[in-house]
Amino acid sequence: AILASEYPERFAALGVHSGLVPGAAIDLNEALGAMKAGAAAGRGESAFQVPVPTIVFHGDRDSTVNARNGEQVLAAALAGLVRREGAAASQALIIQGATTGGRSFTRTVHADGQGVGRLEHWLIHGGGHAWSGGRPQGSFTEAGGPDATAEMLRFFQEACGATEVSGSSVTSAKRG
Repeated sequence: AILASEYPERFAALGVHSGLVPGAAIDLNEALGAMKAGAAAGRGESAFQVPVPTIVFHGDRDSTVNARNGEQVLAAALAGLVRREGAAASQALIIQGATTGGRSFTRTVHADGQGVGRLEHWLIHGGGHAWSGGRPQGSFTEAGGPDATAEMLRFFQEACGATEVSGSSVTSAKRG
């Protein structure tokens, strides 16, 4: 996230899983505090001066990196998108869904002026600090969650204008 915020011309899109907003901390103590409770007020709010299409995954029961951090990444990316696109970008499409593994999620999508999704936030209900949709044999994975790898790949392909997009682990979703 730091590289995409500092060098947006080098990145077609950004994926963040259980991470912090750029600028959340300047030292170890601040980083540990931000992991537990989110960045302090004023930290990272203007991280994305130039908007980069961004997809964020975070479990709402993550006890290592508080889910507020994912919300802060989205908020900083949204601020950049609104600066470029205007207030219309702040309108959100909220989708409630579930995976084939039974894990529920809330997916929030913000679009640019042409209606193309530029920001996605996936809040995985009951998810901890683990890669969503990862292999059960792996460490720090939640096999029943939405497949973060497939969804990030889809998002990256869409951000680059690809017309052929891979499948999804989502079995049911409704706009909320």
